Amino acid sequence: MLPLAGLLLLAGTYLFLTLRARGRNPVHGSRRWRTVSFLTGCALLGVALLPPMSTFAHGDFRGHMAQHLLIGMYAPLCLVLGAPVTLFLRTLPAAQARHLTGLLRSRPVHIVGHPVSALVLSTGTLAVLYFTPLYNTTMDRPDLHWLMHTHFLLSGFLFAYVIASPELASIQSSVPTRLVTLGVAIATHATISQLMYGGFLINVHAPINQVRGGAEIMYYGGDIAELLLAAALVATWRPSRHRSTEANAGLRRSERGSSAYSQ
Repeated sequence: MLPLAGLLLLAGTYLFLTLRARGRNPVHGSRRWRTVSFLTGCALLGVALLPPMSTFAHGDFRGHMAQHLLIGMYAPLCLVLGAPVTLFLRTLPAAQARHLTGLLRSRPVHIVGHPVSALVLSTGTLAVLYFTPLYNTTMDRPDLHWLMHTHFLLSGFLFAYVIASPELASIQSSVPTRLVTLGVAIATHATISQLMYGGFLINVHAPINQVRGGAEIMYYGGDIAELLLAAALVATWRPSRHRSTEANAGLRRSERGSSAYSQ
Protein backbone atom coordinates (compact mmCIF):
# COMPACT_ATOMS: atom_id res chain seq x y z
CA MET A 1 0.00 0.00 0.00
CA LEU A 2 1.51 3.29 -1.17
CA PRO A 3 0.65 5.47 1.89
CA LEU A 4 2.13 2.89 4.27
CA ALA A 5 5.30 2.59 2.16
CA GLY A 6 5.68 6.37 2.09
CA LEU A 7 5.25 6.68 5.85
CA LEU A 8 7.74 3.90 6.54
CA LEU A 9 10.22 5.61 4.22
CA LEU A 10 9.69 8.95 5.99
CA ALA A 11 10.15 7.46 9.45
CA GLY A 12 13.11 5.36 8.34
CA THR A 13 14.85 8.34 6.77
CA TYR A 14 14.42 10.36 9.96
CA LEU A 15 15.84 7.55 12.08
CA PHE A 16 18.78 7.15 9.70
CA LEU A 17 19.56 10.87 9.89
CA THR A 18 19.24 10.74 13.68
CA LEU A 19 21.80 7.95 13.95
CA ARG A 20 24.08 9.72 11.51
CA ALA A 21 23.87 13.01 13.41
CA ARG A 22 24.65 11.28 16.70
CA GLY A 23 27.56 9.49 15.11
CA ARG A 24 29.04 12.76 13.86
CA ASN A 25 28.45 14.67 17.09
CA PRO A 26 27.05 12.71 20.07
CA VAL A 27 26.74 15.87 22.18
CA HIS A 28 24.59 17.82 19.71
CA GLY A 29 22.77 14.95 18.09
CA SER A 30 19.00 14.91 17.85
CA ARG A 31 17.24 14.77 21.22
CA ARG A 32 15.20 11.66 21.90
CA TRP A 33 11.97 13.51 22.56
CA ARG A 34 12.23 15.10 19.12
CA THR A 35 12.57 11.64 17.59
CA VAL A 36 9.51 10.47 19.52
CA SER A 37 7.59 13.54 18.36
CA PHE A 38 8.44 13.01 14.70
CA LEU A 39 7.57 9.31 14.81
CA THR A 40 4.29 10.19 16.54
CA GLY A 41 3.51 12.50 13.63
CA CYS A 42 4.18 9.64 11.22
CA ALA A 43 1.91 7.38 13.27
CA LEU A 44 -0.90 9.95 13.21
CA LEU A 45 -0.58 10.18 9.44
CA GLY A 46 -0.83 6.41 9.30
CA VAL A 47 -4.03 6.47 11.35
CA ALA A 48 -5.49 9.11 9.04
CA LEU A 49 -4.50 7.61 5.68
CA LEU A 50 -4.99 3.90 6.32
CA PRO A 51 -8.11 1.82 7.08
CA PRO A 52 -10.36 2.01 8.96
CA MET A 53 -10.09 5.82 9.06
CA SER A 54 -9.62 6.20 5.29
CA THR A 55 -12.71 4.07 4.62
CA PHE A 56 -14.76 5.97 7.19
CA ALA A 57 -13.60 9.33 5.79
CA HIS A 58 -14.60 8.44 2.24
CA GLY A 59 -18.17 7.54 3.18
CA ASP A 60 -18.91 9.91 6.06
CA PHE A 61 -18.23 13.64 6.33
CA ARG A 62 -17.48 13.25 10.04
CA GLY A 63 -14.71 10.83 9.15
CA HIS A 64 -13.41 13.29 6.57
CA MET A 65 -13.20 16.04 9.17
CA ALA A 66 -11.42 13.81 11.69
CA GLN A 67 -9.01 12.80 8.94
CA HIS A 68 -8.50 16.45 8.01
CA LEU A 69 -7.58 17.37 11.59
CA LEU A 70 -5.08 14.54 11.86
CA ILE A 71 -3.41 15.29 8.51
CA GLY A 72 -3.56 19.07 8.64
CA MET A 73 -3.09 19.93 12.32
CA TYR A 74 -2.05 17.18 14.73
CA ALA A 75 0.49 15.29 12.61
CA PRO A 76 2.19 18.46 11.28
CA LEU A 77 2.74 19.81 14.80
CA CYS A 78 4.43 16.57 15.87
CA LEU A 79 6.56 16.53 12.72
CA VAL A 80 7.63 20.15 13.23
CA LEU A 81 8.63 19.55 16.85
CA GLY A 82 10.91 16.82 15.55
CA ALA A 83 13.09 19.62 14.09
CA PRO A 84 13.73 17.80 10.77
CA VAL A 85 15.57 20.72 9.14
CA THR A 86 18.08 20.98 11.96
CA LEU A 87 18.59 17.23 11.88
CA PHE A 88 19.20 17.26 8.13
CA LEU A 89 21.66 20.14 8.39
CA ARG A 90 23.67 18.31 11.04
CA THR A 91 24.26 15.45 8.63
CA LEU A 92 25.62 17.70 5.88
CA PRO A 93 29.19 18.90 5.36
CA ALA A 94 29.70 22.46 6.64
CA ALA A 95 29.81 24.03 3.16
CA GLN A 96 26.58 22.38 2.05
CA ALA A 97 24.89 23.27 5.33
CA ARG A 98 25.83 26.93 4.90
CA HIS A 99 24.54 26.87 1.31
CA LEU A 100 21.20 25.38 2.37
CA THR A 101 21.00 27.87 5.23
CA GLY A 102 21.42 30.69 2.74
CA LEU A 103 18.59 29.33 0.60
CA LEU A 104 16.32 29.07 3.61
CA ARG A 105 17.05 32.71 4.42
CA SER A 106 16.26 33.88 0.88
CA ARG A 107 13.47 36.36 0.18
CA PRO A 108 11.10 33.85 -1.50
CA VAL A 109 11.31 31.59 1.55
CA HIS A 110 10.73 34.61 3.80
CA ILE A 111 7.56 35.43 1.87
CA VAL A 112 6.17 31.90 1.87
CA GLY A 113 7.26 31.40 5.48
CA HIS A 114 5.58 34.54 6.78
CA PRO A 115 2.78 33.77 9.26
CA VAL A 116 0.19 35.56 7.11
CA SER A 117 1.15 33.52 4.03
CA ALA A 118 0.98 30.32 6.05
CA LEU A 119 -2.41 31.37 7.46
CA VAL A 120 -3.86 31.95 3.99
CA LEU A 121 -2.50 28.68 2.61
CA SER A 122 -3.76 26.60 5.53
CA THR A 123 -6.81 28.11 7.21
CA GLY A 124 -7.81 30.46 4.40
CA THR A 125 -8.30 27.67 1.88
CA LEU A 126 -10.90 25.95 4.07
CA ALA A 127 -13.56 28.41 2.92
CA VAL A 128 -12.72 27.60 -0.69
CA LEU A 129 -12.95 23.88 0.01
CA TYR A 130 -16.25 23.83 1.89
CA PHE A 131 -18.09 26.88 0.49
CA THR A 132 -17.59 25.93 -3.18
CA PRO A 133 -18.19 22.66 -5.10
CA LEU A 134 -14.51 21.77 -4.64
CA TYR A 135 -15.05 19.32 -1.76
CA ASN A 136 -17.71 17.38 -3.69
CA THR A 137 -15.44 17.24 -6.72
CA THR A 138 -12.56 15.79 -4.72
CA MET A 139 -14.82 13.01 -3.44
CA ASP A 140 -15.42 11.85 -7.01
CA ARG A 141 -11.83 12.23 -8.21
CA PRO A 142 -9.18 10.11 -6.45
CA ASP A 143 -6.37 12.22 -7.88
CA LEU A 144 -7.89 15.42 -6.51
CA HIS A 145 -8.64 13.66 -3.23
CA TRP A 146 -4.96 12.83 -2.72
CA LEU A 147 -4.01 16.33 -3.84
CA MET A 148 -6.30 17.65 -1.09
CA HIS A 149 -4.54 15.44 1.47
CA THR A 150 -1.17 16.70 0.25
CA HIS A 151 -2.33 20.30 0.60
CA PHE A 152 -3.62 19.66 4.12
CA LEU A 153 -0.29 18.16 5.16
CA LEU A 154 2.04 20.70 3.54
CA SER A 155 0.02 23.78 4.50
CA GLY A 156 -0.47 22.44 8.02
CA PHE A 157 3.25 21.74 8.33
CA LEU A 158 4.07 25.25 7.08
CA PHE A 159 1.66 26.87 9.54
CA ALA A 160 2.92 24.84 12.50
CA TYR A 161 6.49 25.55 11.41
CA VAL A 162 6.19 29.34 11.27
CA ILE A 163 4.18 29.47 14.51
CA ALA A 164 5.99 27.07 16.83
CA SER A 165 9.10 25.61 15.21
CA PRO A 166 12.23 25.52 17.39
CA GLU A 167 14.29 26.01 14.22
CA LEU A 168 15.32 28.99 12.09
CA ALA A 169 15.58 31.38 15.00
CA SER A 170 17.24 34.04 12.84
CA ILE A 171 14.27 34.39 10.45
CA GLN A 172 11.32 33.74 12.73
CA SER A 173 8.64 36.40 13.01
CA SER A 174 8.17 38.04 16.37
CA VAL A 175 6.20 36.24 19.04
CA PRO A 176 3.38 38.85 19.03
CA THR A 177 3.02 38.41 15.25
CA ARG A 178 2.78 34.66 15.59
CA LEU A 179 0.30 34.90 18.47
CA VAL A 180 -1.94 37.29 16.54
CA THR A 181 -1.80 35.01 13.49
CA LEU A 182 -2.71 32.01 15.62
CA GLY A 183 -5.60 33.99 17.11
CA VAL A 184 -6.90 34.78 13.62
CA ALA A 185 -6.63 31.10 12.70
CA ILE A 186 -8.65 30.13 15.78
CA ALA A 187 -11.34 32.68 14.97
CA THR A 188 -11.47 31.59 11.32
CA HIS A 189 -11.81 27.91 12.25
CA ALA A 190 -14.58 28.75 14.69
CA THR A 191 -16.45 30.89 12.16
CA ILE A 192 -16.28 28.29 9.38
CA SER A 193 -17.36 25.48 11.71
CA GLN A 194 -20.30 27.52 13.03
CA LEU A 195 -21.44 28.43 9.51
CA MET A 196 -21.11 24.77 8.60
CA TYR A 197 -23.18 23.67 11.59
CA GLY A 198 -25.89 26.19 10.75
CA GLY A 199 -25.94 25.25 7.08
CA PHE A 200 -24.93 28.71 5.88
CA LEU A 201 -22.84 28.97 2.68
CA ILE A 202 -21.82 25.33 3.03
CA ASN A 203 -21.59 23.27 -0.18
CA VAL A 204 -21.12 19.69 1.00
CA HIS A 205 -23.21 16.84 -0.37
CA ALA A 206 -23.77 14.87 2.82
CA PRO A 207 -26.64 14.21 5.26
CA ILE A 208 -27.25 17.10 7.63
CA ASN A 209 -26.34 15.03 10.71
CA GLN A 210 -22.95 14.25 9.15
CA VAL A 211 -22.34 17.91 8.27
CA ARG A 212 -23.22 19.04 11.79
CA GLY A 213 -21.11 16.28 13.30
CA GLY A 214 -18.19 17.28 11.09
CA ALA A 215 -18.65 20.90 12.14
CA GLU A 216 -18.48 19.90 15.80
CA ILE A 217 -15.33 17.87 15.19
CA MET A 218 -13.79 20.83 13.40
CA TYR A 219 -14.78 23.24 16.17
CA TYR A 220 -13.64 21.26 19.21
CA GLY A 221 -10.84 19.28 17.59
CA GLY A 222 -9.46 22.42 15.97
CA ASP A 223 -9.51 24.26 19.29
CA ILE A 224 -7.51 21.51 20.97
CA ALA A 225 -4.98 21.42 18.15
CA GLU A 226 -4.53 25.19 18.25
CA LEU A 227 -4.12 25.17 22.02
CA LEU A 228 -1.37 22.57 21.59
CA LEU A 229 0.19 24.81 18.95
CA ALA A 230 0.10 27.78 21.33
CA ALA A 231 1.69 25.64 24.07
CA ALA A 232 4.41 24.58 21.62
CA LEU A 233 5.08 28.21 20.75
CA VAL A 234 5.56 29.10 24.41
CA ALA A 235 7.66 26.00 25.09
CA THR A 236 10.02 26.53 22.14
CA TRP A 237 10.39 30.32 22.51
CA ARG A 238 13.68 31.38 24.00
CA PRO A 239 14.09 35.07 24.92
CA SER A 240 17.86 34.74 24.50
CA ARG A 241 17.32 34.35 20.79
CA HIS A 242 16.35 37.99 20.60
CA ARG A 243 19.50 39.26 22.24
CA SER A 244 22.21 40.50 19.95
CA THR A 245 25.24 40.69 22.21
CA GLU A 246 28.50 39.30 20.88
CA ALA A 247 28.77 36.97 23.86
CA ASN A 248 25.46 35.30 23.13
CA ALA A 249 26.22 35.14 19.42
CA GLY A 250 29.56 33.50 20.12
CA LEU A 251 27.97 31.01 22.47
CA ARG A 252 25.39 30.03 19.89
CA ARG A 253 28.05 29.64 17.21
CA SER A 254 30.12 27.40 19.43
CA GLU A 255 27.08 25.26 20.25
CA ARG A 256 25.99 24.93 16.66
CA GLY A 257 29.37 24.46 15.06
CA SER A 258 29.15 25.57 11.47
CA SER A 259 25.33 25.59 11.54
CA ALA A 260 23.22 28.66 12.31
CA TYR A 261 20.48 26.59 13.90
CA SER A 262 19.54 25.68 17.43
CA GLN A 263 18.39 22.41 18.79
